[in-house]
Amino acid sequence: MKILMIAPEPFFEPRGTPLSEYFRIQALCRLGHSVDLVTYPIGEDRQIPGLTIFRCWKPPFVRGVRTGPSFTKLILDVFLFFKAWARIRRGDYDVIHTHEEANIMGVFLGRRANIPHLYDMHSSLVQQMSNFQFTRLRIVVGFFRWMERLVLTRATSVIVICQSLYDYAMPISGGEKLTLIENFMDDIPNSLDPVKLVSFRRTWCRRSRKIVTYTGTLEPYQGMSLLIDSFVHLPDSFHLLVIGGKDKQVQSLSHRISRLGLNGRIHILGSRSPEEIPYFLEISDVLVSPRTLGTNIPLKIYAYLKSGVPVVATDLYTHTQTLTDDIAILVDPQPRALAEGIKRAAGEEGRRVAKGSRDFCRKNFSDERYLELVNSAIEVAVAGTGSQD
Repeated sequence: MKILMIAPEPFFEPRGTPLSEYFRIQALCRLGHSVDLVTYPIGEDRQIPGLTIFRCWKPPFVRGVRTGPSFTKLILDVFLFFKAWARIRRGDYDVIHTHEEANIMGVFLGRRANIPHLYDMHSSLVQQMSNFQFTRLRIVVGFFRWMERLVLTRATSVIVICQSLYDYAMPISGGEKLTLIENFMDDIPNSLDPVKLVSFRRTWCRRSRKIVTYTGTLEPYQGMSLLIDSFVHLPDSFHLLVIGGKDKQVQSLSHRISRLGLNGRIHILGSRSPEEIPYFLEISDVLVSPRTLGTNIPLKIYAYLKSGVPVVATDLYTHTQTLTDDIAILVDPQPRALAEGIKRAAGEEGRRVAKGSRDFCRKNFSDERYLELVNSAIEVAVAGTGSQD
């Protein structure tokens, strides 16, 4: 089939939703479909057989797009809509596949062109308003709540990425058109370059250091303050590598680290290439996810579990909808509790949960399973389950 995908994100950037979009496209093309991707005029081109990228116009004042809701995204979405509309008029598409706030475009374009609409729901847009502290204006939040319910009602097929979103969407859309697809796919190679791995170990694994690693964005809901404060309660042998974040976020965390006297033990490395991440995971003794807000499971959790390195996460639903005590160490979202969890992960208990996570991943996270789920969502869309009216 020929699929028009609308992605209101920089594509490609190595972060949450763009990563999910990348693996959706890979799966669709492996299933024999072709994908025309309409996306922002920012990001790295990726060569995937069957994929053609169409970028909307870039206003001269736009330099980048940060994670979460923003006025920059609202402006770009206007141009994204007209680009998608132009593709609909020129192309002969079988399915419209939208992500995030492009969902409302899918409803409009699907009805106008009589094409099934598959909505890929990575998060609740209403919850994003709170997580990213975008706005508390009732009229704005109310509009997005209405829009979200409208899309869930009228889309012919809906993908959700975690149990919390399934539970949220099911009473609105009906379970018959929902497909739960966890974002467990990644590009981590089966083997690492041994010379490069030795270089990473020489740089970071000195003497009796215990390496604790965090990867991901540095937005407030990720709990970075909690993570940094926990190191006050850890021995000097524990060192933290923080991978990700924008320059201003890195500067802000660096000031906090200095105030706590943790310079030399906490290393804020900023954004690194996706190719480097497997090496950082491999040299780590503990991997952490200190998220304090939200209900969606962090994308990093899947790479963490597959790595075979002990995982420590806050004991909140954002994690526990997938994580259990058999595959991770779950702690209260308090600095001292997080520190104790990290110490436990560096010992015998860590080896136990690491074995559990490897077994769990072998059983539940396979390429074949992912392709089956994506194919199922497409079949539901084409069958017309649900109504766009």
